[in-house]
Amino acid sequence: MSSQKLFMIKNILLKFCIIGLCFASCSSSGKKEDPTPEPPTQTDIPFKVMTYNIWAVRTGGLTEHVLQDIAAVIKRADPDLVALQEVDSLTRRNPIDITKKLAELTGMHYFFAKAMDYQGGGYGEAILSKLPIKDAKRIPLGTTTELPGEPRAMAQVTVEKNNKEIYFIGTHLDHLANEANRIKQATDIVAYLKTLDKPIIFGGDLNALPNSQTMNILKNHLIPGCINNICAFTFPADNPNRTIDYLMYAPLNSFSVSSYQAYTWASTTSDHLPVLATFRLKSM
Repeated sequence: MSSQKLFMIKNILLKFCIIGLCFASCSSSGKKEDPTPEPPTQTDIPFKVMTYNIWAVRTGGLTEHVLQDIAAVIKRADPDLVALQEVDSLTRRNPIDITKKLAELTGMHYFFAKAMDYQGGGYGEAILSKLPIKDAKRIPLGTTTELPGEPRAMAQVTVEKNNKEIYFIGTHLDHLANEANRIKQATDIVAYLKTLDKPIIFGGDLNALPNSQTMNILKNHLIPGCINNICAFTFPADNPNRTIDYLMYAPLNSFSVSSYQAYTWASTTSDHLPVLATFRLKSM
């Protein structure tokens, strides 16, 4: 083969290689990839939070031993903020201030939001906080006129970390099989949350499955913290087979979520597993 023909063949092969490389590059850049979450920056502010139904209605009540166990679960998880549900205050069933006692055992600040009068005292939601509570508020949640049920409430606190304020809100939605009260409560919650002017972390025992109408209403404003849209089973604690306890946040671009899990090792302390998550408030 002449040197001229050899040179022409090499030229053609080189052009094919260049075209192939360009095609591969274009194909790669044009491929639709799943979005990758932005990694947290050093200026993002972490909030480690928990929601925990402590089962005050258990037979025998919350004895000193049980309260010590609940406090041990909280201290082991080491959250900044805890939303508690099924909390008694000076009832015949539990004739002490449960929130105050757990605050003493964990060394945290506290706030109790009574949902209803019960047995000479109160029953409702509570918040424990490592951070000083700058403001606290109780927001009542009612029921429908057609469906009898227990009144509920939200416990809301304002806390500050690294000069940034957030709202932390806990609640416990209606427990009846008929979803009507939960739908009303979820609708009222979303309407209220839309009035707030700071980032929100919201959690509680919502008594609603992930695809329920109640959760769909809440997700119109709140984003579940569940990683990859997989929410851990939380009930019953000894053999969990459903998700009814959640941690969520708003607005969409306010937080990233670096961890989210139900603590299965706490399966004997309550009938619900506690849920723990780390939300990172994005630097603006």
